[in-house]
Amino acid sequence: MRVEPKGLSFETDGEASLLDAAARGGVVLPSSCRNGTCRTCVCRVHSGSARHLIEWPGLSLDEKREGYILPCVAVATSDLVLEAPAARRSG
Repeated sequence: MRVEPKGLSFETDGEASLLDAAARGGVVLPSSCRNGTCRTCVCRVHSGSARHLIEWPGLSLDEKREGYILPCVAVATSDLVLEAPAARRSG
């Protein structure tokens, strides 16, 4: 898993949310509610694929079509590159 534009990377098992996997890997993605409603963590999939863990997260159909996801309620289904300009290394 890689986060651009800073080139941050971390491993994910495809079971933990992307937000949790990022935290375990030393990458901080902006977050607040952790349940798919506040949109603080919204980012765009640059390449690869992910799926949401809940039926209808806080994204419009157009946003979903354009590749936006909410990492707090999404898991990777392939190698994944996200566009998340506010991401940073922890610590």
